[in-house]
Amino acid sequence: MGLEMLVREDSHLYIHHDQLFKQLLHTFFSDFLEAFFPEVHSHIDFSSLKPLSEEMFTDLIEGESRRADIIIETKLKDQETLIIIHVEPQSYGQPKYS
Repeated sequence: MGLEMLVREDSHLYIHHDQLFKQLLHTFFSDFLEAFFPEVHSHIDFSSLKPLSEEMFTDLIEGESRRADIIIETKLKDQETLIIIHVEPQSYGQPKYS
């Protein structure tokens, strides 16, 4: 009997960790920045946060398309500077981009 016969999983019962993590980051974005990027957190105007939709980026040279997970538009404190913050959570290593 092969391994595929011994393991029976119902994949539709899996928790969608990626989507859950994205929602947590959107909900607790200020806390996330404060915990992991305190030097950035201190400069952000959190009253101007604007989540943007997922964007598709295409690498014209390699021919790969990639979707950016979390994109936040905001401003810096006391400045008329618009910035974009991109967070790309993933649960596995990707040496090409490390």
